[in-house]
Amino acid sequence: QVQLVESGGGLVQAGGSLRLSCVVSGSIVSANVMGWFRQAPGKQRSFVATITPDGTTDQTDSVKGRFAISRDNAKNTIYLQMNSLKSEDTAVYYCLAINPRTKYNSWGQGTQVTVSS
Repeated sequence: QVQLVESGGGLVQAGGSLRLSCVVSGSIVSANVMGWFRQAPGKQRSFVATITPDGTTDQTDSVKGRFAISRDNAKNTIYLQMNSLKSEDTAVYYCLAINPRTKYNSWGQGTQVTVSS
């Protein structure tokens, strides 16, 4: 069973930075499509960034140039480096693992990011 545990959220002022971590157990991060999604109050969960097994990354337009997704295979962990944070980045951030063969999705419990203006 795949388990994902996020950490690193918190309260930060606009313009500040945070780094989110997602530790994975029960699977190998480099074998999955790994991603970050977020859900702001009253809104649907939305795509933030992904990294594929071959290391290709993608981000939603609103975070390009500010956020970066990365992977540490030795730690079986993915990260989301968030810079130049804005109030509109306030949300619960969720880690996702997609098994490329079965397409099964595994989600973490989420970590709160609050950006004060």
